Amino acid sequence: MSSAPFTYEPVGSTRDDLTYCPPGFHPLLVRTRLGEGHKVFQRASEAVLSWEMHRAVGVGIDSAADRASPGTDVAVTLAGLLKAPCRIIWTTEEPRRVGWAYGTLEGHPECGEEAFMVDRTGDGTVWLTVAAFSKPAKWYAKAGGPATRGLQHAYARRCGAVLRKLCAEFDEA
Repeated sequence: MSSAPFTYEPVGSTRDDLTYCPPGFHPLLVRTRLGEGHKVFQRASEAVLSWEMHRAVGVGIDSAADRASPGTDVAVTLAGLLKAPCRIIWTTEEPRRVGWAYGTLEGHPECGEEAFMVDRTGDGTVWLTVAAFSKPAKWYAKAGGPATRGLQHAYARRCGAVLRKLCAEFDEA
């Protein structure tokens, strides 16, 4: 773990409320139905915790750790060109909820926090929620304006679609 400070406050606020968005930031909340049953939940949880979902989406993950854990530094690489440094803030592994969030570090094009949560509802339906609050930190993210936010939403939807495919063989529906 590096000692680099996070580039925003309040760090860790997505832990208790995935819809939280501080003033001056843009919210993101995308929820995707993955399937039904305990096996879908287990498969999705492992794919999210182990970076498999991110890599299947086509995002590079550079980390010394095999799994998300608090304090782990991660560099997310997009299209082999853009390296976005982050640090895992929190993880949770509960019987019906598994996920984690990372916060941005200096050098990331955005400033904020993003969470990836798999949950299994009372009826057995399994969902992925991608939640974030962010604002541009680099000139090119600022210049992108609404298009940058559109790309973030498209990425969150793609995470859901890819994870649904990774879990399809386990779906009890």
